[in-house]
Amino acid sequence: MTAPDAGRGIGTGTGNRGAYGDGASGDSFRILHVSTGNVCRSPITERLTRHALADRLGDPLWGGLIVESAGTWGHEGAPMEANAEAVLADFGADASGFVGRELLDEHVIRADLVLTATRDHRAQVISMGHSAGLRTFTLKEFTRLVRAIDPATLPPLDDGMVERARALVRAAAALRGWLLAPTAEADEVYDPYGAPLPFFRSVGDEINQALDPVVTALTGVPART
Repeated sequence: MTAPDAGRGIGTGTGNRGAYGDGASGDSFRILHVSTGNVCRSPITERLTRHALADRLGDPLWGGLIVESAGTWGHEGAPMEANAEAVLADFGADASGFVGRELLDEHVIRADLVLTATRDHRAQVISMGHSAGLRTFTLKEFTRLVRAIDPATLPPLDDGMVERARALVRAAAALRGWLLAPTAEADEVYDPYGAPLPFFRSVGDEINQALDPVVTALTGVPART
C-alpha cells in the first residue's frame, strides 16, 4: 500500500486541551478519545497516549500531536474517577488537571482522528456528521488496522509527524472493509464505571496494549523495554 501525500500534525495538553498546539492549523494533528462519561475509559486512553508519546519522543513533545477526550454523555467539569487515576499511576502516567467534558460538534470538527471505546460511540460520532466516517474508529479497530500497515509505506519522520499521522489514518480507512474483526466484541472496551479497582486495571491493561502499536506507528519509535 502506498501512503498518500497530504498531511497534518501532534501535541498534548493541559486538562483536555492541547498544550503543544491549538489544532487550528495544518501544523497539528488532533487525536480525540471518546467514551460515555469522559471519567473512566477516555481519560485513561487520553493520558496513556500522552504518556506513551512522551516516553518515545521525550519532553517536550514535538511534531504537532494534540491528544484530548470527551464523552457522548460527558460529565462536564467532573474529575476523573479515582480508580481511573489509580490505573494511570500504575503506568506512571499523569492524571493531574483533568476535567471531563461533553462531546460537542466542535470537537469532532477539529479532530483528525477519533478513537472510541465502543462501536456505539463510533456510530454516535459518525451520526454527528462533519465527514467523520473516514477518521473515526474504535480504538481496538484502529489497532487491528494499524498492525496490517507496512510502516515503510508511511511518510518518513523527516517529513514531519503530521504527514505520517494523516497518512496512517488514510491507510487504516482504506483497509477497514477488508480486515474485519473476528467477533463484534473484539472492537469493544467495556465500561468499568462503578467496578472495583481490579476491573479498572484490566481495562487499563487492555487500553495500553491497544495503544502500543498505534503510538509506535505514529512515532516510528517502539516502546522501551
